[in-house]
Amino acid sequence: MQHPGRLFFDNVMINTNVIEAVSLSDVEKFVNIGCICAYPKVIPVPFKEEDFFKGMIEPTNAPYGFAKKMALVQTQAYRKEYGMNAIYLLPSNLYGPNDDFKPESSHVIPGLIRRFEEAKVNGGRDVVIWGTGKASREFLYVEDCAEAILLASEKYDEPAPINIGSGQEITIKELVNLIAELTKFDGKIFWDKSKPDGQLKRALDTSKAKVEFGFEAKTKFREGLQKTIKWYEEKYENNVCKFVY
Repeated sequence: MQHPGRLFFDNVMINTNVIEAVSLSDVEKFVNIGCICAYPKVIPVPFKEEDFFKGMIEPTNAPYGFAKKMALVQTQAYRKEYGMNAIYLLPSNLYGPNDDFKPESSHVIPGLIRRFEEAKVNGGRDVVIWGTGKASREFLYVEDCAEAILLASEKYDEPAPINIGSGQEITIKELVNLIAELTKFDGKIFWDKSKPDGQLKRALDTSKAKVEFGFEAKTKFREGLQKTIKWYEEKYENNVCKFVY
């Protein structure tokens, strides 16, 4: 939201240059990792791959989302004209150890973990969360995503995009309460309803990934969160990650 022009330009140029370079080189297969924010704002949930081009992207994500969508158009065009073996994968929101915990750039799970952990360390009793908590998202543990990418690389060779996710949806309010519980935060949570919720619902139909290359997420959400929180606490407490930028 702060840099829509730069995000659009950088991602379009990454797509264009990398895919063009692949087409000119002896690359056996190109695996393109897309983003589910490239899906239209108003389509049935869970999102199906055949609905990828059926509407306008949520405005707060549009510059980035359209840039990522253009990568699919480019790979399909290059497949048709040059015979490039390129696939396009659409993972849901990722989380796990080694995530980005910086306040200005972290996504929802690492951002919440840091906020609750710092409130405990600094003696804070209140944590403010953007939005209403009504929006819902789907999250995928990073190791499951890595497994899906490997399986697709080995077994999937079609031009159509394919979703990668856990198949489980959770509201932001439920997520906030769960992370507060797991971090042992016992203060008060306040919702800043003047801030946007973003797209109201975002979850994937992951049946195609199971059929095409046998992928199913294995990590339970609570277990994945516990591993992520443990990683953060160990790195923070051991001063490996100062989180000062």
